[in-house]
Amino acid sequence: MLQIIESWFLLLYFDYLMHFHDFRAIQSRLSASQSRTDVQNPLRVETLCHAMDLASVFYIKRVLCLQRSAATAILLRRHGWMAEMVIGAQVLPLQSHAWVEVEGRVVNDKPYVTDIYRVLDRC
Repeated sequence: MLQIIESWFLLLYFDYLMHFHDFRAIQSRLSASQSRTDVQNPLRVETLCHAMDLASVFYIKRVLCLQRSAATAILLRRHGWMAEMVIGAQVLPLQSHAWVEVEGRVVNDKPYVTDIYRVLDRC
């Protein structure tokens, strides 16, 4: 339950950044965040991603992939995981997408997302 509340507030924080700042603010927040190394028994990645999914359902408005992925990366880092937010794009139709990887494995999206989008940045 605590992870769901923590996830919800992270969604709120990144919603604020997206609304009142630009992408550089999100990028700098992610760059400043380091994975905690003092966590003795980290929660499983799947448990934390599930908490973020539930927080997204109960969020006050539609959650965007950038917001959710940034919040998920920070959540995972706080719990001892080396999480990386990835931003990708495809040409036709032109669209972008964000997801999170831990040890090169997609954790908050479909595993084939890397086949659809070309990676533009990792934070």
